[in-house]
Amino acid sequence: MNKSVVTNLLALAFIIVGHVFNHHLIFTVGVFALSGAITNWIAIHMLFEKVPFLYGSGVIPARFEEFKQGIRHLMMEQFFTEENIDRFLSGQNGGSGNSTGINLAPIIEQVDLSPAFDDLVQVIENSSFGGMLAMVGGSEALQPLREPFIEKMKCSVVEISQSEAFNQILRKELEQPNVMAEMREKVSDIIEKRLNELTPQLVKEIIQEMIRKHLGWLVVWGGVFGGLIGLIAAITRTF
Repeated sequence: MNKSVVTNLLALAFIIVGHVFNHHLIFTVGVFALSGAITNWIAIHMLFEKVPFLYGSGVIPARFEEFKQGIRHLMMEQFFTEENIDRFLSGQNGGSGNSTGINLAPIIEQVDLSPAFDDLVQVIENSSFGGMLAMVGGSEALQPLREPFIEKMKCSVVEISQSEAFNQILRKELEQPNVMAEMREKVSDIIEKRLNELTPQLVKEIIQEMIRKHLGWLVVWGGVFGGLIGLIAAITRTF
């Protein structure tokens, strides 16, 4: 059962028991506990929902645009700074073995190198070896070499991409001011487009999902502290 509901029911039970048995202390503890729990529950509700005539309610949907700009500022100024990008390219993030921090092998594995083999065959056909090739069946005679060529070519390109010389050249080019600025601009555009897809309702649901469990404890502690205050008030009145 929801923590907020349990807290409210317990406080209500104290009120009923105190009233039925005419026990002032239990009744007072229950009243204060229920008031503290309900007050915190209303406050949490007012974070996400606009309540008529209550100024400041629905603050999260009302500040929707500021929320989006805050996310964008956080991403660009804390994560995608030029220093962080440069650190990533330098391999200081600890995630890659080459000096740029970029592993190109998975990309190279997905590249179709068949056109490279076709160009090689065409070069051979147009060279002085073309006549000799025609005598043994022409370009069709080279087709069994297609897969071995592609596999060997990919291995060679991967080795080149992992070499220190290649990575130094790549890092030097990526660290050019105009390239760095273009990278940040593209990242900013991606973030901006994604944020533009957000709606006040979606933002509210995201935040509720993130902190719902923790907000429930506010109601619990509101009931606890309210009950303690009620206990102190009842004891003080007794004396």
